[in-house]
Amino acid sequence: MKKRGLTGKDMNKLGNPEIPEMGGIAVWAGLNAGITSAIFVSTYLKLIEINLTILLAGYSTILIIAFIGMIDDLVGWKNGLRQWQHALTPIMASLPLMAIKIANPPIRLPFFGFFPAEFIIPGLGIISFGILYSLLFVPIGITGASNATNMLAGLNGLEAGLGAIMAATLSLVLLMLGRVEPLILSIALLFSLLAFLKFNKYPAKIFGGDTLTLMIGATIATICILGDIEKVGVLLMILFFIELTFKAKHKFQTENFGIPQSNGTLKANPRGGSLTQWVMRQGQFTEPQVTSIILGMQLLVSIAVLILVRFELLLI
Repeated sequence: MKKRGLTGKDMNKLGNPEIPEMGGIAVWAGLNAGITSAIFVSTYLKLIEINLTILLAGYSTILIIAFIGMIDDLVGWKNGLRQWQHALTPIMASLPLMAIKIANPPIRLPFFGFFPAEFIIPGLGIISFGILYSLLFVPIGITGASNATNMLAGLNGLEAGLGAIMAATLSLVLLMLGRVEPLILSIALLFSLLAFLKFNKYPAKIFGGDTLTLMIGATIATICILGDIEKVGVLLMILFFIELTFKAKHKFQTENFGIPQSNGTLKANPRGGSLTQWVMRQGQFTEPQVTSIILGMQLLVSIAVLILVRFELLLI
């Protein structure tokens, strides 16, 4: 990537060194290897039972979002795409999941439970709730999650670290529930991100880019949709809702970067507008410390979610 000029400035370091980008391709390669290995073990070795239709629908969504992320890294909303186009393009990636949800009623709606496959509406006749769910909630979930993980980013190891903690949490929840197909996706995501963190942690040798951030969010949403654990996914994204509040308050015109100081710490941008900036205001922290604090917050959220699921305090 560096030889081809595909680099980005590390804004949290003095001198803003140029770092290779689009490292999300490596995570996609690991994710691809994990999923195809599971398919091989199921199809040829018969060691596990997998519903290939469900798994391949989720796999297709991830492939599409990874491709969109690569285009985003090469073109970008600052260089060609408008912001609204940048935000809405992940809708295309939700099409395989929309199709699978239509074909598999009854549908479980988050916070409401199972809904009947069809409703009779006076004057309109029979309406399929499966179609309504797929056309509304599935694309909202994929688009919202992919944009959310794209917002809380910009520090070495932050995006991959948050993604790894959420993937580990989802893996434990799915193990408890015995849901195989989304478990394969979550385990593949977890170990791909852990491998990537070796090179993305401070000081980063490579950035993930939008290829990584969009893919993490869409994969998390795909796992939750296929596993019928949407409420778990929503709770795990609490930090991203906080980030959305910060960004919305500043009309989405702020960055997450700090101002690097000669003593190695990061000073918050006076404009604020991010959870990272808020953390920087709490003391004199280095970049790894800011990242660790936010990852610690996510770990606490994940532990709380696991307790709720384990003791059946959260109805799934």
